[in-house]
Amino acid sequence: MAVPAAASVRDTNVYRPPEVTGLVDLLDRQVRERPYARALVVTGERVHLSYRGLAGLADDVAARLGRTGLRRGDAVGLICANTAEFVVALLGAARAGLVVAPLDPALPASQLDARLRGLGARAALVGPSVVDAVLPVPVWPVRVDVSRAGTAAVMLETGDVADVSGAARELSDRDALVLFTAGTTDRAKMVPITHSSLAASVQGICATYELSPADATVAVMPLFHGHGLFAALLASLASGGCVLLPERGRFSASTFWDDMRAVTATWFTAVPAIHEILLDRSERESPGPRTPPLKFVRSCSAPLNTATQRALERTFGAPLLSAYGMTESSHQATSEPLPQRGELKQGSVGRPTGVEVRVVDRNGRACPVDVEGEVWVHGPTVARGYLGDRDATSSVFVDGWLRTGDLGTLDKDGYLSLTGRIKNLINRGGEKISPEHVEDILAGCPGVAAAAVFAVPDAVYGQRVGAAVVLREGEGVGPAEILRYCRDRLAAFEVPDRLEVVAALPYTAKGGLDRKAVRARYAP
Repeated sequence: MAVPAAASVRDTNVYRPPEVTGLVDLLDRQVRERPYARALVVTGERVHLSYRGLAGLADDVAARLGRTGLRRGDAVGLICANTAEFVVALLGAARAGLVVAPLDPALPASQLDARLRGLGARAALVGPSVVDAVLPVPVWPVRVDVSRAGTAAVMLETGDVADVSGAARELSDRDALVLFTAGTTDRAKMVPITHSSLAASVQGICATYELSPADATVAVMPLFHGHGLFAALLASLASGGCVLLPERGRFSASTFWDDMRAVTATWFTAVPAIHEILLDRSERESPGPRTPPLKFVRSCSAPLNTATQRALERTFGAPLLSAYGMTESSHQATSEPLPQRGELKQGSVGRPTGVEVRVVDRNGRACPVDVEGEVWVHGPTVARGYLGDRDATSSVFVDGWLRTGDLGTLDKDGYLSLTGRIKNLINRGGEKISPEHVEDILAGCPGVAAAAVFAVPDAVYGQRVGAAVVLREGEGVGPAEILRYCRDRLAAFEVPDRLEVVAALPYTAKGGLDRKAVRARYAP
């Protein structure tokens, strides 16, 4: 049962998404029509960099890369924080016809080595904080100097290139990016994203939230993952908006609201863990009357419990829109609509945005309305498979459909609700338990800030339910009260058999719960 996509901008006759074909022409319209409008706000002094200035820097990088011996379709790594260097190197490499693989600069050297080798990158463009890295490919430092007046220059040191090898042989100049999955249980897989898939994703995000030159945001999420890259950076630049890159290139809760005020932000997007941090600090660091009114706030990349959502909306004074996507779908696949464009449904991640969504049973047959099954996605944003991994490709990509591994239901209006992940299910004596569902209940308990649920080995039942919870500062709730709260809201077999109060939970670089680390730390 294919679900019709959310109402498109062609139906509304009000909003038209930007006409882009990929990374290469992402800035072109703005450079023609609004060359001196601000594209980025950078450095601790919050200097404005115009669209014309940004495009000039990207063209400079493209010209220098074109003289290195690299060929169109070759892959390069990009290891950089959320700084001007990341944006300029990304756009410059794209304009040179190269395929860019963004990597987390905080990864251990062994993982950077493995990813660059597996990909077959011919060089690595690195930001100022990574210049001393020892990598298996030539290291090319990138530095952008921006004056207080907004003038800028780029320095790029190039040299020899590595031989073409590894998965890069499967790439061509139709590809824009190679993104690494953020899974915590298996080695990261390499996902090729074409320029056309990137354009479709950016257009879908812009259309969903009606982004325009009047909008501005702060780059909360890292740009080396799809969430920050597609939703915050690329969609903003394509639509003519402005993005503030925080000082030192990473999110800081202590400066967040000052950053929002400095750029006159109209929206931002983040994972639930960051929303929780902002919510916890709101009593002493309220957004304040000088904060510009927000059009909306977006949450993606992990489940957001409904109690937190309601509290965030009260605190921010704006609708909180939940979205859903994966690296393999070029980020966004569904989202709640703007309030004037559709209904906001509690617990939903919204309707499809430019793709089709199915919920299917074990035999691949469409499930009836409101019946749980696996979520499948099909459309122009879905990748063709994984690089260098035919077995994983054949099991995850079926006749153009992406088998997400997520469990969910579709209602009669085509709204998707997620209920868990297949691989995370706990089998307690034959009863299948979704840890995400139990976490949602735990997070709704007064005094609980965050929760992680995991399987505990058991000789009788096979597995039992374990939970680790973080309490809000100053709250007096204890395990007995939390379990009592759970018994009133969960089936008896879902109530945690073991509950531990902890100081903090481990998270991935993307901001999702690190379930592998949770199991290693609490399950034995």
